[in-house]
Amino acid sequence: MSTDATEPRTDTEPKSVPGRAQLSPPVAVRIPGQKPTVVWMTGPSGAGKSTIAAVLARDLRDYGCAVGLVDGDDLRADLCHDLGFSDASRDENVRRAAAVAQLMARAGLIVIVTLISPLRESRARARGRFAPGEFFETYVDTPLALAEQRDPKGLYRRARRGELQQFTGIDSPYEPPLAPEITLATATRTPAQCARIALNALVLAGRLPCLEQLLQQLRGSGERRSRNDRVA
Repeated sequence: MSTDATEPRTDTEPKSVPGRAQLSPPVAVRIPGQKPTVVWMTGPSGAGKSTIAAVLARDLRDYGCAVGLVDGDDLRADLCHDLGFSDASRDENVRRAAAVAQLMARAGLIVIVTLISPLRESRARARGRFAPGEFFETYVDTPLALAEQRDPKGLYRRARRGELQQFTGIDSPYEPPLAPEITLATATRTPAQCARIALNALVLAGRLPCLEQLLQQLRGSGERRSRNDRVA
């Protein structure tokens, strides 16, 4: 049987699928002041994307935001389990992640995507799905030597032994963003500090609710750090 065969249509089924304009919009999350936003974290394996995303999601929820996470490892285990690591497969992996993030953003969520997404062209196409101001390309800037030193999953060691082919940074290229909205240098900052930088960027861009409260809390934490620095 052909793999693209479809089930026969019955007389009671609609004869055509309604166009996009006819479809009802998704039920939106109604949090005053929150704007649909995608924080697209890109960087090599071991950069700390998932760790920073977890901290950022927690901080956003503490401030009353509705947050969604799209994790690259989760996608590979389920929605994208059929994909390999060729450029074409990586491009399709990014496309599917962007489609999921788009649905979540349409529902009003702040969406954090953690995906190596090594190619600039693929990331540009992902950005093109969103309205101006919704997409924050976030470069988790980690030197390859540091990422390889961390190697929490042992992937670099396997790639060096030739057990993994087309591994980003070893025998497959990573193209850093040229003008990301947010840059997180993990060699000199903790995950909590990186998450705070990302949160600050969203505040300043007016994407979050309770802006005045957020600014006060950010100022307060900054003052506490300054006092601690002086004491130290």
